Amino acid sequence: MTDVGAIEPKEAETAPSFRPHLADEEATNRLAEDFAAAARPGDRILLSGDLGSGKTSFARAFIRSLAGDPTFEVPSPTFPLRIDYPFARFPVVHADLYRLGDPDEAEEIGLFDLADDTVLLAEWPELGDLAWPDAANLTFELAAEGRDVVVVAGGDWGERLTRSFAIRRFLDRSGRAGATRNPILGDASGRSYERIVDGAEAILMNAPARPEGPAVWQGKSYDAVAHRARDLSAFLNVGSLLAERGVRVPQVLAQDVSDGLLLVEDFGSEPIITADRRPIIERYEAAVDLLLRLHLCEVSADASASHSIRAPDLPPYDAEALLIETALFTEHFAGREAGPEMSDAARDEFLALWRALFDRLAGRERVIVLRDYHSPNIIWLEGADETDRVGVIDFQDALLGDPAYDVASLAQDLRVDIDEAEEEALVARYIRGRRAADPAFDEAPFRDACAILGAQRATKVLGAFARLAHEGKPAYRSHIPRIRARLRRSLERPVLSELRRCYDPYL
Repeated sequence: MTDVGAIEPKEAETAPSFRPHLADEEATNRLAEDFAAAARPGDRILLSGDLGSGKTSFARAFIRSLAGDPTFEVPSPTFPLRIDYPFARFPVVHADLYRLGDPDEAEEIGLFDLADDTVLLAEWPELGDLAWPDAANLTFELAAEGRDVVVVAGGDWGERLTRSFAIRRFLDRSGRAGATRNPILGDASGRSYERIVDGAEAILMNAPARPEGPAVWQGKSYDAVAHRARDLSAFLNVGSLLAERGVRVPQVLAQDVSDGLLLVEDFGSEPIITADRRPIIERYEAAVDLLLRLHLCEVSADASASHSIRAPDLPPYDAEALLIETALFTEHFAGREAGPEMSDAARDEFLALWRALFDRLAGRERVIVLRDYHSPNIIWLEGADETDRVGVIDFQDALLGDPAYDVASLAQDLRVDIDEAEEEALVARYIRGRRAADPAFDEAPFRDACAILGAQRATKVLGAFARLAHEGKPAYRSHIPRIRARLRRSLERPVLSELRRCYDPYL
């Protein structure tokens, strides 16, 4: 086995290095998984060493980790020279240059003209004259027992590998020594996730504490104004609040909050949508019922009851938090993605109209708002009963806010092709549930709140997705037409009539 705990960076001439000893084939597989977990689009990983020293074993384990399948077929590229793998996380080219007669042949097979997001995993790189300053260079050498490896970490590989090896040590301490690590395709957040397989499966959450950003809003950072969680303590605190109220959240199996690591129960990957991004209505209805259960628990709670919200538990989803999110549209969408840039006067008017709308919501009932209650964060737990079938996995940014927010987030799911009739049916289901519990529940202001907060969410997400697209994640643009359509739908509500003209140049 690899003594991962003994792997420490050593200063080389130009880059940090690591010198693991791999006692057996399993240790080689684990090192490859640690590399796969740390890899990013566009990486170059160059494997040197004599015949039989372990290069192909490492490459095979690296590719199987990305495939999430230990039996995934990985043929040798010795004769085809390169084999391409179009993985969802990023494409991989596995090249073996042993048969090259001339380094120029590496160019002929396209190794110097790969797409920006493609990861190159190359054996015998010296024969193709492959060299990149930001590459991870691994040199394998057979030892009396097992093999030795020298890793020279170019670019930011040193930082990434140090983190990946720390995760391996965390797994070892948590009773998961030798576990298989399979990275899970990430999303917009800075967190990353892995499926950990060691008999029973678990999910590894890698979320180092984030430093607070610069002051951008009345002398405060975005995180401070929007009340965004900066470390894992929020996940633990909110998870405890939700579990007390009967929400199915993952059980925490091991934790190192100071190092930003959690091992939690694996809910699996059964979605609430079809493969072609259509809602499975029965599952969305159960998700609405879970909101009803959660909201009724809050609004009917006596102040002294054990499940009532205590003021220090969650910050408010107040007008400032809603406004700074709305302003993402003015900063990243307007002028950059569509329409003209907003002048200072136009931006001030836009935000003033939004502030007036948020003021309309002041004084309404407050419940736990999960904030991102939509299909990516809901896992269907087949075999459970009623709302226990709805597993919620992303809730660390929860706040105290209007019950309409999560209803709009779900019914207008911006990642899914929900039509207007389906949206209305979900909202109506929630209203019926509230009226059944309290005949005095007032539908009209709730529908206005749904329109306001649905439009706010769509506006925020347009800005956030435009920013991500401009930062090198163009896939987020695929959602923009759908989000525009949802926003147009919300803006038809009379309560938003004054605001509608501000969007004309952009929708």
